[in-house]
Amino acid sequence: MKELLETKQELEQVILVGICTQENDDTEESLKELAELVETAGAHPLTMVIQNRESIHPGTYLGKGKIEELRELIDKLHATGIVCDDELSPAQFRNLEDALDTKVMDRTLIILDIFAAHASTKEGKIQVELAQLKYRSARLVGLRSSLSRLGGGIGTRGPGEKKLEMDRRLIKDRIAQLNKELQNVKQSREISRQQRSRNRMPIAAIVGYTNAGKSTLLNRLTDANVLEEDKLFATLDPTTRNLRLSSGQEILLTDTVGFIRKLPHHLIEAFRSTLEEAKYADIILHVVDTSNPQMNTQMQIVYETLKQLEIGNKPIITIFNKKDKLDSTPILRDFKADKILSISAKTGEGLTDLLTSLEEVLREQTIYLNHLFSYQDAGKIQIIRKSGQLLKEAYEEDGIRIEAYVPQELYARITAQKA
Repeated sequence: MKELLETKQELEQVILVGICTQENDDTEESLKELAELVETAGAHPLTMVIQNRESIHPGTYLGKGKIEELRELIDKLHATGIVCDDELSPAQFRNLEDALDTKVMDRTLIILDIFAAHASTKEGKIQVELAQLKYRSARLVGLRSSLSRLGGGIGTRGPGEKKLEMDRRLIKDRIAQLNKELQNVKQSREISRQQRSRNRMPIAAIVGYTNAGKSTLLNRLTDANVLEEDKLFATLDPTTRNLRLSSGQEILLTDTVGFIRKLPHHLIEAFRSTLEEAKYADIILHVVDTSNPQMNTQMQIVYETLKQLEIGNKPIITIFNKKDKLDSTPILRDFKADKILSISAKTGEGLTDLLTSLEEVLREQTIYLNHLFSYQDAGKIQIIRKSGQLLKEAYEEDGIRIEAYVPQELYARITAQKA
């Protein structure tokens, strides 16, 4: 009897490479985050290499001396590739591969690979493939030589080698097809938004840096059963769930894709319809990882991304999460937020305050109503229960006396008398 041989894919061993162009910048922190991304993608970061330069070399990313040093380090550590912390141009890809004779990847490729591995819905898969093809079409020559040498690994998920073998004309045709499919999905999403708008149920979009605890918060509040992992981009596809507040009012909570440093523009464009869930929300819930030393930088990146998506002029509740990981409470500030509070989505501490804050912000967007409804109009009271905050309900001889807070756009419809 022949002995069965167990086969497994060899773990890629990579060196992380970054460029520091000015003193006291965040290059080291960015490389630490890149290490997390690489681990999430399924590789092992061996070490970090940082070169101090006035600017990134346009042809080779690194200077000539640092390339020689890196070549020796690759041999010494038996690395299978390098990952650069910035998006490389096609020329930089080719020149680095020729100089180092190893697999070359960049931050964008790693993020796209993670997205390809985690996308589960039809929309998510279309968005990821579209972003990958746009990114790869300009780098077809460099990537083809790299992948043919090493065969598989990071950067080959999603469209894969088969599509990389296509010429640019076929890739262009595939991009056009995906854009058409994405437009159909976008139209369906727009119909869903219009439906929610007609129902006039308030919407709160949960935004934040990746791994800040957005999915944990959604699960804790609504039992959504969304995947929770201590990894970057553990969940991609937006999830919307209904939340009933203590006043009886219902609100929709929508989880969105996490933000990150240097979020590839290919992804922002491809995921625009998903990210724009926040654009149509009534309230922004900004979740912040209080335990992360880079908390303030991450908050700034979130606001920059929201600005890029033209999302503004909305009430913001900043939720400083993961207080269970802290020994002491740091000074918490967010001058762009309407309200701030500290919670632990994991333990549930502070969630009562969060729900109270939600009700307060919603109330600020409503009109106080004291109205007598005839018994024939009793159905309108159910609308108030669902879309507003019902304070008092008294049955009188001529009808039902209601005291409530209702959304401004609902006020005229509720109080209109039948002709």
